Amino acid sequence: MMELCLEYGCTSVNKFGEELCGDNVVSIVDGEYTTLVLADGLGSGVKANILSTLTSKILCTMAANGINIDECVETLIQTLPVCQVRGVAYSTFSLIHVNNEGKGFLYEFDNPQAIYYHKGKCIDFEREKLEIYEKPVYKSELNLEENDVIMVMSDGTIHAGIGQILNFGWERRQIMDYLDRNIKSTMSARAVACILTSACNDLYLDKPGDDTTVAAVKIRPRLNVNIMVGPPVDKEKDNFYVEQFLDGADKTIVCGGTSSQIVARYLNKPLRTSFDFPDKDVPPIGFIEGVDLTTEGVLTLRRLLELSEKYISINDLTPKTFVKQDGASLLANMLFEEATHIKFFVGQSVNVAHQGLPIDITMKMKLVEKLASNMRAMGKTVTLNYD
Repeated sequence: MMELCLEYGCTSVNKFGEELCGDNVVSIVDGEYTTLVLADGLGSGVKANILSTLTSKILCTMAANGINIDECVETLIQTLPVCQVRGVAYSTFSLIHVNNEGKGFLYEFDNPQAIYYHKGKCIDFEREKLEIYEKPVYKSELNLEENDVIMVMSDGTIHAGIGQILNFGWERRQIMDYLDRNIKSTMSARAVACILTSACNDLYLDKPGDDTTVAAVKIRPRLNVNIMVGPPVDKEKDNFYVEQFLDGADKTIVCGGTSSQIVARYLNKPLRTSFDFPDKDVPPIGFIEGVDLTTEGVLTLRRLLELSEKYISINDLTPKTFVKQDGASLLANMLFEEATHIKFFVGQSVNVAHQGLPIDITMKMKLVEKLASNMRAMGKTVTLNYD
């Protein structure tokens, strides 16, 4: 049976003219469980930001530490102040608590109803209404299957376009129909969240009338990707190093000319170089039979780092898909969109080709470590091996 795992992602746009977002998303991965909370503070700006931040962090921390979910919800609702003018809680929330097998719970308090994407279509799901301290909290039992996605959102989504393109905002059924046409089962959770947030921003004509945030949790097959960056210091260990690199990987990537030569020699396969330049700023890729992707080293990784910075930005709404065929885009697609578990094999040998250039082993190490940090921010499991 194929091993499954969870991934999550979120995107957000601020109310037009506001520096701070009144919505906040917090997630904690603890063992096989992922806990995610999206909170929407009343109003906008600083006050809403503080309230949503407190709500999301308190609730997520309590739930992730094994405190009974019902007690977490009760505790939080008791502490949320009610606006004397509007008579509503200062912060709403949606909470997802689910394990790697897709089993768990969803709690919703005053946020728009979550959307469940199942087998290529958005569907409704059962909700149990609870009365906790006279407040309506909806509880749903989750039993997610492979490639299912749960999306939670702030009310900026359903208010999108109101009084402008749409008379009464974007109704839930219309949102579901839009997602049915645009979601693909291969998309990452972050790409799915980006699709919905971007559509809302378009309906607002790029001037959102409310903070708009979407967070998605997806269950998907585990995919192990090993990436080799540079040769080991001891040349006598080349073969052992490559054996480790190839072991247990679903897909393999080699970055750098010397690394490519070492792997090609070990596999007894020719190393071929492409003469195509899809991007003039990214060196061409190579080909080794038995290796999924072969690229140049530092320059390509620098571009990959730039792509990763945009990818993890919660406010960047550029499509989270990579269709270009340059080395950095191919790397991004495999590492950001496909991989769930990434293992770096970082050789610390000094490259003689870099003598006289402002490139040294320290720079390469910092580059890899920053990439690893960004990919962990994407929800990936990343390990670094140095030799």
